[in-house]
Amino acid sequence: MDQNSLHRAGNKALRIVHGIGLFLAMLVICLPGIWIVLSSLRPTVEIMAKPPVWIPQQLSLDAYVAMFSGVGKGGIPVLDYFRNSLIISVTSTLIAIAIGMAGGYAFARYRFHAKSAMFLGLMLTRTVPGIALSLPLFFVFARLGIIDTHFGLILVYVALNVPFTIWLIDGFFRQVPKDLAEAAQIDGCTRWQAFWQVEFPLAGPGIASAGIFAFLTSWNEFALASQLTRSINSKTLPVGLLDYTAEFTIDWRGMCALAVVMVIPALTLTFIVQKHLVGGLTSGAVKG
Repeated sequence: MDQNSLHRAGNKALRIVHGIGLFLAMLVICLPGIWIVLSSLRPTVEIMAKPPVWIPQQLSLDAYVAMFSGVGKGGIPVLDYFRNSLIISVTSTLIAIAIGMAGGYAFARYRFHAKSAMFLGLMLTRTVPGIALSLPLFFVFARLGIIDTHFGLILVYVALNVPFTIWLIDGFFRQVPKDLAEAAQIDGCTRWQAFWQVEFPLAGPGIASAGIFAFLTSWNEFALASQLTRSINSKTLPVGLLDYTAEFTIDWRGMCALAVVMVIPALTLTFIVQKHLVGGLTSGAVKG
């Protein structure tokens, strides 16, 4: 066998090993999600079985039927939780992106006193775990009278997301050459027009990426929401999972069904903006 044949055989074997490795990695990543979907469709007996029943013997949509048939009849108020999650997540994301764009652009384009110290201070706020803030936030919000309100959670999620969005958007604006905006101003654009017509479209994928991460953070957050909400007026879907727990029992199948319902909008949104998300992450991988 000549050297070229050996080289081709080696490349083929490498591709096979690479494919097997990717398949195993994806299996490990997707297994929890697959298990949740199967658990929402299988009987509770199979969910609690030891050793685990890997292949379901019986599948049904009873958990989903029970969840939605109880809406408005004293069951789990899924639609109310969904509405609260949507309002809080979308509003907090839009505000965080607006502040993140302003802050990221300022850090990327301007020089000002204590710029590095301010940027470092913003990043250090991300090192504090959310659960550590729950008690002080509860006392502050109780004094302000915004416990169990949309406004309270929106305020918290904006504060959580702003440092990350500023950091991410700052990196993308650094990738946009200043010369483009200056050329637009020479051609007659104002500073504001140069930003919206030249710099903003080029940084768009990065801003979309920051928006997706901010939305998912707000959509999935549980620790703070469980402490700052009390009724269906403000409870979000992650907190609604607790409705399936009782003093001595847990409805695992119903909880998994609600988890599947909660995941669907996030997956749908990610799929819709997948092209911008991947492009934004790759183009902003290296900061200038």
